[in-house]
Amino acid sequence: MLIIGISGGTGSGKTAISEKLKKEFGESDIGFISQDSYYNDNGNLSFDEKNKINFDHPDAIDFELLINHLNLLKNGKNINQPIYSFIYHNRTEKTKLLKPKKIIIIEGLLILNNIKLRGLIDLKVFVDTTKNLRFKRRLNRDINQRGRTAEEVIELFNSRLNKMHNLYVEPMKKICDMIIDNNKENSLEISPLINVIKSRL
Repeated sequence: MLIIGISGGTGSGKTAISEKLKKEFGESDIGFISQDSYYNDNGNLSFDEKNKINFDHPDAIDFELLINHLNLLKNGKNINQPIYSFIYHNRTEKTKLLKPKKIIIIEGLLILNNIKLRGLIDLKVFVDTTKNLRFKRRLNRDINQRGRTAEEVIELFNSRLNKMHNLYVEPMKKICDMIIDNNKENSLEISPLINVIKSRL
């Protein structure tokens, strides 16, 4: 099993790369784990308390469960991934079955900030994108997929997201095996990554 970690700022294109890899290698050989599924279960908190959580800080992630699930997959066991609601800020009652695959992609802002998790990743990839382009993509996503207003996204980006990016995400670029430039609209090139993956299978 080859475990690939894809990190980078919010809106950098991590999910877009994952989709391209799925198309290249096929669903039978590739499985996906999103960091977003492993936010701490905040079901016991009030909605106001949930809104105060810094979801862009490593403490917001249930790394223990994520590491456990990754180890289970490496040992040939199925896992039931949590499904997280970004509208209600808690895990839903449903889970998603993931079986061991030849390639496992784990993607997220903070996956490289945990030393134990980082040690399980065979190939570390960073998606490099400018602040302005990341903001534009985050704005579109949160309005269309997460039920947020433009004002909420702008406030979040300016008050917290950019600061957390500089503290926790950008510094991880220097430890990655590959950096992918994704600063051109509709022109994401991942052939070098595909070639490296094929050479390691």
